Parts: sequence; structure tokens; C-alpha cells
Amino acid sequence: MITRRRILALPCALAASGLRAQQQTAIHYREYARCLPDYLSALAGDAYERRNARIARLNSPAEIRGYQDWARRTFRQIVGGLPERTPLDVRTVGGFERPAYRVEKIVYESRPGFFVAANLYLPKTGSAPYPGVLFQMGHSNNGKSYALYQRGCQGLVQLGYVVLAFDPIGQGERTNYPRPGGWLTRLRSPTEEHTMVGKQMLLAGETATGAMLWDAMRSLDVLAAQPQVDAQRLASTGQSGGGTLTMILAGLETRLAAAAVCSGNTENFAVSPFLAPGSADDAEQDLIGSGPVAYDRWDMLWPLAPKPLLVAVSAHDFFGTYSPAYARSGREEFGKLSHAYSILGAADRLQHFASPLPHALSYPMRLAVYNFFERFLKHSDRTIEDEPPTDPEKDETLWCGKTGNVIRDFASKPAATLVRERARAIRTPGGKPDLRALLGMDAPVAEARLAVCGATRYRNCEVQAVEVASAKQVWVPAWLFLPKKQWSRMLLVIDANGRNNSWHEGDLCDQLASAGIAVCAADVRGVGDLQAEFSPGAIGYARSHQTEENYAWASLILGHSLLGQRTVDIAALAAALAHAYPRASIALAARGNSTVPALCAAAIEPRIAKTYLARHLVSWRSIAEAETYSCPLAELVPDALRVTDLPEIARSIAPRAVIVAGAVDANGRLLPRGGAPYADYREEPAWDSDALSRI
Repeated sequence: MITRRRILALPCALAASGLRAQQQTAIHYREYARCLPDYLSALAGDAYERRNARIARLNSPAEIRGYQDWARRTFRQIVGGLPERTPLDVRTVGGFERPAYRVEKIVYESRPGFFVAANLYLPKTGSAPYPGVLFQMGHSNNGKSYALYQRGCQGLVQLGYVVLAFDPIGQGERTNYPRPGGWLTRLRSPTEEHTMVGKQMLLAGETATGAMLWDAMRSLDVLAAQPQVDAQRLASTGQSGGGTLTMILAGLETRLAAAAVCSGNTENFAVSPFLAPGSADDAEQDLIGSGPVAYDRWDMLWPLAPKPLLVAVSAHDFFGTYSPAYARSGREEFGKLSHAYSILGAADRLQHFASPLPHALSYPMRLAVYNFFERFLKHSDRTIEDEPPTDPEKDETLWCGKTGNVIRDFASKPAATLVRERARAIRTPGGKPDLRALLGMDAPVAEARLAVCGATRYRNCEVQAVEVASAKQVWVPAWLFLPKKQWSRMLLVIDANGRNNSWHEGDLCDQLASAGIAVCAADVRGVGDLQAEFSPGAIGYARSHQTEENYAWASLILGHSLLGQRTVDIAALAAALAHAYPRASIALAARGNSTVPALCAAAIEPRIAKTYLARHLVSWRSIAEAETYSCPLAELVPDALRVTDLPEIARSIAPRAVIVAGAVDANGRLLPRGGAPYADYREEPAWDSDALSRI
């Protein structure tokens, strides 16, 4: 019988029923795009706090000198050590005269067979010995021939300095990948020239930072040896990348009497707040492994104190050339170094200059350098109001060789050849490698567990949206396809295109589930739903840095490679699946750029019974020995060849099966059976339900 009370209560009952239905179908997604940025921000924040605490304890000259010694030692370790000094074999190969100066064209070998092309500017007025200035180039395609850099060199020589201007690796006459019939790079930019070889160097235990530093140190040897030069008055300057190279040289070179950094990368990587991926840049500007030891870019300048230092900046640079933290970080770090100069009784020797103009070695910035050197290298009170007349030469006029490329003109080794020689001298050990240390992996999350975020169904299976916490502030999302029929096999699928690539009805995951195989299709950091969100800042900078490569550089700087992070994600997923379904046999299938972390995960997670890798990179050694390659940085780690290689990792997994379906070389080309050193190798890189169901 329906009473009045029941009638009145009916809407409440229906509402409660609806609420229960809502609770049962609530979908608990989180903002996965924050995971990778938040993870890196925590690492950067920790490095920032530890460095600040260390500097805050420097209150006496002795403590500062101790910090300088630590900075030099640490920097030497970060750059991967330095080669032995070998004969430079300096040769003058030409020259020309101008009314107020002459230019000698010289070449020398910073390493045996590795040629540097340089222009030596010599004054015709005044009397020797002159102060010597090493002029370092920014990222100009034509290196020392760039018009504004020529103006700087011409201005300095007319003011009474001997100037050595040399082409950096990958620029001007030292282009490693010249255009056919031309002299400038066939790659997109000098930045790519630096980074192409810089990534290879990492595998063999070297860095682009160290290679650039060594060229600058050997160039300083050449400058100091000139009979017209006072070796007690040596300085370095340069703009943009040349300013950063001046910082790099200051980090270790004790012979410098002064330095002028113009528009260099004077922002620390670990700042607060950290806007991921941070100020990652090309290879030589990224200090690999500096985060864990709380060393940062400004630490390259600390060893120079109390010698004269000018930091000249373009106030416009935080709009796009550098990160949004550029101006803020520079001011903060300048203040810390100013305090040290004051303690050392040399407050006036640290100077700052700011131009409102865009990123360039502009006229006012050149004047600031001239006046700084006038005071501290010549010890003169004269103020230079105007630059001496300058007139940039044609590129060909400054060439040391006939064609403008040292590889063709002097049979110089390309930089990639140096890497190949170093790699071939390394004998990669066998056995079971310590992948956690090599990849910079976090300790496994205690008791990784699946959490269901939402659920629905298809005709033949239940579909769950799940996630697993793989690291602090990181949750790995996945689709879980559970067959309605009884099943005993679980396939964990990691596709380089992300988990959403094959979730549709009738697609791969649905087909496998219909065949009675449970499937977990997941993303890993930087892929699919775990792609990082855009950070604030000028759109040009934010867009250009919102790439996997920049996140990979950032991760290496902070000591936790992106490869290691992805390996952790996959291993955590496998552990969580094994816990949730203890009777299931778990196999792992990966394709493309996801195969390397999948292989590493299989090596550290014994509950992965079988591993299937389609289009798998054949080896790290193949990258180190290639002229060019297409393999992304996210698949590489520093000093890998001294520890292991991918075939050795596969062998260490035995007796568990590793099936390689289509190994690819450094440029993504499929290899025949004889070119792939894997026990179970299949030439066809099949990626369909038939192939995956047979794993």
C-alpha cells in the first residue's frame, strides 16, 4: 500500500538511487599532462635548494676559494674529462692587410687530425706585448665570418688587442655536414650541428660541452704563444653561444685575466619556479648530470672571481631567445656572485650591462666590452665613446682553405669520426648490467597497484581505464581490455604512438581480447596522455621547446634520463598487473621508439615472461658509429657503451624470451638477419593481432 509518507519520500529515494548510480559511474581522471613537468620540477627544486644552501654558507675568502676548487673539479667531471694535450701544429695559410691591422689565417689541430680554422687579428699601432682576446662565436652559420662578430674583432684590434677568432665545431669552415658543393651545413642550423654529434658523444662518455671547452683551451694556447701577446693579460668574450662558450672556458681555465659574457645563457637550469622543460638548449649548453650534484651554469663563472667579469645581457631575451626565467635567474645569480666579489675585496670588478635591444652583439654591447677591457686589461681610465670604423669582409676573404671547409681543404676528421674512434676503443662488457644506475632510475614504487578510473564494456570484453603510480607525482594511464571468456594471458602493449592508437572497437586491443587475451595498452612519460602541457612564456620559445628532445635533455641534466623514466613506468605497470592477476602470464610488446625502454623494463622486472620488440634499434653502438642518425635522444643515455649495449641487455634476460621483429639501424632502416645480433630475430616487423597473439 502506498501511503502519503511513501509518496513524499519517493523523490528522495529516486535522488539517492541516482546518486548511487552517479557514484558507480564516476570517472576519476587526473591531469596527466602535469606528471612529467611536476616530476622534473621536483628534481629541479631540490637541486636549487641544495645549491642555495651551499652558497649561503660562503662567508669568508677561504670558503669561497674552497667552493671555487669544488666547482672546477665538479665541472671537469660533468664535461666527461679532457683529452691529452698534443702538438697543435699551428700553420699560417694566408692573410691580408688593412690600414690599421692585419689578419693572419691560421689552422691548428686541437686534437690529432681535428683542425681548427681561425683568424688572428694583429694591430699595426701601439707596441707589443698587447692584451690577447679570444673571441668566441655565437650560433652563426658562417662562424667567424658573421658580420657583427667581424665588427667586434675589428673594433678590438684597432683599440690595441690581438684577437683570435676561431670557428667552433659545426660552424663556418668547421661545418661537419656541408652541403654538396657548398660550405655551410646541410642540417637545419648550427644548433643541430652541435646536437647531432653531441648526442653521439654521450654514448662514448664524452660531452659537447667538453669538446667545445677543449677547443677553446687549445685556442687560448695558440693565442698565448703569439710573440705579440702578453700572456698575463688574456681574456675571452663572445655573444650568445659565444658568451656561453666564454662561461664554459671560465669554468676551468685559470689563465684568463678577464671575461666578458655577452647575451650568454646566463640563467641557471634549476630555478624557482621551474617551468618545464626548463632552459634546455643545444648539446654544449646542457650540463649533463649537474642536477644531482647541485652544480649549475653560474658555477662556471664562480672560479673566475675575483678577476674582472662583465655580464652583458639583452633585456629583451626572456621574450624568446631564452626561457622566461632568463632575466630573473640572471639577476638572482648575479647578486650571489656579487656578494662573493665583495667578500674578496673586488666588488668593482664584477660589472653588469643591459641593452634594451634584441639578441645580438649590438653596437652598445660592443662598446660596453671595449670599455670593460680598456679598464681591466689596459688599466686605462679612457672612455671609448665610439667604435672605430668597421667594415665586415666577405666570407671567402676570411677562409683559411680554398673551399671554406676544413674537411675538404685540410683533410680534417669530422667530429663524428672522433666519436667513432672513441667508441671503437671501448669494449662493452657482457653480463648483467646495472641498468638502474646507468639510466638514472628511481627506486621502484612500493607495491605498485592498479587503480580503476572508470569502466565500460564492448561486446566481448570489459574495458577499464586504469592508472599506476610509477614515481612521485607520476601516474601512468592505461586501457585494460578483459575478455568475458576465461583467460590466462596478459599482454602489456607499449606503442610509440600512445595508448589511444588502437583502443577503438575492432582495433588491435579489441581483436586480442576477443581471442581470449587480456590486453593492457599504456602510455609512458612524454607519450600520449602523458605528453607534457605547454609552459608559460613567449609562444615562440614555448612552442620550440615543447618537444620530446628538450624533455630528454632536461631529464639528463637532472640525472634521471627520460629512457630511465619510461623504463620505470613500464616496470611499474608490469608489477601492478602481476599483483592484480597473479595467475596470468604477462608478456610485453613494444613498437618503434618504445622498444628500448621496454627491453630495459624486461631486464629489471622478472615477472615479464616474454618480450616482443617490433622495429627495435639494433644497438647503441650503431648510433655512435654513424655519420647521421634519426634515433631520438630519449633512447640514449650517457656512457652507455662502457656499461652495456642493447644486445647485451637482451642476452641478460635469458632464459626469458626476447623476440626482435625487425631491428633497425641508426637511421631506421630494417636490417637483414645477419645484421641483427639477437637470438630470436624475425625480419618482418609484424604488429597485428596475429603476430601479437603468438607471443
